[in-house]
Amino acid sequence: MGLETRKRYWLTGAGNGVGASLAEAILKTGAHLAVSSRSSRSCEDLAARYPGQVLAVPGNLADSQTVREIGEQIARQWGSLDIVILNAGTAEYVDGQPLDHTIIEHIVRSNLMAASFCIRAALPLLRTGNMSHLVGIASPATYLPPSHNEAGGNGMRHLFESARLDLAAEGIAVTLVHPGSDNPSRSLDDCFPAPVRWTAESAAHHVLTQLAERPPEVALPVSSMTALWPLPSSTESMLTDVNSNKAGNGCPIKGQP
Repeated sequence: MGLETRKRYWLTGAGNGVGASLAEAILKTGAHLAVSSRSSRSCEDLAARYPGQVLAVPGNLADSQTVREIGEQIARQWGSLDIVILNAGTAEYVDGQPLDHTIIEHIVRSNLMAASFCIRAALPLLRTGNMSHLVGIASPATYLPPSHNEAGGNGMRHLFESARLDLAAEGIAVTLVHPGSDNPSRSLDDCFPAPVRWTAESAAHHVLTQLAERPPEVALPVSSMTALWPLPSSTESMLTDVNSNKAGNGCPIKGQP
């Protein structure tokens, strides 16, 4: 897969779907992995199955203090990071109805604010890492233009393009993994030019293979987002700050932050 062993990763949104598959694929290379999810159980299960490789750092990544403490814990344990993959977040769909402001607020906080907090915590660790690489995985809600999605669009693109410019002089690579075409100017009709029925495992393998080249972008022309970012198994794991009756039937969770 082109990944060096014993690298030190921090992966967020690793509780299910492609995040969980990324965690498994990374650990099978022999790398060390700090793993974040709202579910402490999923982090602890990984630590039990890969003793000595996993640092479980669960928590709510939309809370800046929690993220700061996670960064401090990683620093105490390892001192540096080589690769950070930010997959935590959510995408909301409301079946053609206007989005409620609380859902828009949640998307911004769970995706963009959480990613921003994680970047801030990760940068000191990446600056002392080896061939450091910052990776963000965007949902449709934070990648597609506003005309395609009412929740703001392009937020993750702007965040990671800005980070790429800021970090270029330091030799830290920045990659954005996003749904659809590698050309964001395409129309909605051809945004997914060749949809692929990825499993979470095959998508994770594709992403990690592409990341070995440290590209600025990796496109995932998916046919079903819920295959990669599945719904929670019960209403108890649904978002706590958004009334569940405001969300539509298709509400893929990237990996709750």
